[in-house]
Amino acid sequence: MKPDTSSAPAALLIAGPTASGKSALALALAEAFNGAIINADSMQVYDTLRVLTARPSDADLARVPHYLYGHVSAASEYSVGQWATDARAALAQVRAAGQIPIFIGGTGLYFRALVYGLADIPDIPDAVRAGLRARLADEGVHALHADLQRRDPALAARLHPNDPQRILRGLEVIEATGRALSDWQGDTQSPLLGAPATRLLLAPARDWLYARCDARFEAMLGDGAAQAEIAALSALQAPPHAMALKALGVAELQAVARGDMSLEAATEQAQMHTRRYAKRQMTWFRNQMSDWPRFTEQDYEDNFANIFSFISKK
Repeated sequence: MKPDTSSAPAALLIAGPTASGKSALALALAEAFNGAIINADSMQVYDTLRVLTARPSDADLARVPHYLYGHVSAASEYSVGQWATDARAALAQVRAAGQIPIFIGGTGLYFRALVYGLADIPDIPDAVRAGLRARLADEGVHALHADLQRRDPALAARLHPNDPQRILRGLEVIEATGRALSDWQGDTQSPLLGAPATRLLLAPARDWLYARCDARFEAMLGDGAAQAEIAALSALQAPPHAMALKALGVAELQAVARGDMSLEAATEQAQMHTRRYAKRQMTWFRNQMSDWPRFTEQDYEDNFANIFSFISKK
């Protein structure tokens, strides 16, 4: 039965953990509602790692317009503030084309920017960034986390001591502005979406999701494309703190390329890390997005009619 799309939403937000079926659902909804897909995943913004970050295929890109995929060098840094700027521009293009924006991803902070807005923090001077990265190399992440505990205890309490990217961000803001990031976060700009959006949170059963995570990584290795991406990433000589290096599977496949790990061991370890990441995402969504409508069926096809019905009623 063909769904009723006569009452299309102003915007759609589809969040969910990795491997939960978001992309397939977004494509079907975009085709049904004359939509365009805007990436809200912090790893899929990077070039070079198309397979390892599960970016859309060429066939998918040909079906509907896609924005903010692979548009950032894997050797560079990219913040949520930069994504917000790019997302605002993409949103304007989609609406100018008369299409419905469909934001899809698993990065909670990106969705917070859409729904609640971000703090208007000034740009950080390059000298401040360079100085703190030198400290990170010399002193280690735990020493910087201890410094952050003294200077911004509210932020430090929310961060894991082994999270150098966010710890650096907290210290950068203090040194550049003289004000704690946790204070800045209390002063937010208007949300990116000026009108209410229909929100969907995919929350499948854990065992099903874990099996999907395992199968997808094995599929990534099937034709050697993932290994080729690791070689291309190494050629970029990205700095050690580059976020693209934290993409799932990168560290393990780099170890294989160096001869430090077998492909079998790397696969098992990468699958384990992927499952743990999916678990952390589900916990974050459960705690931070508790008011989002949840769809728990294990395949989007099984829930397709329900989702269309929900959107039409909204």
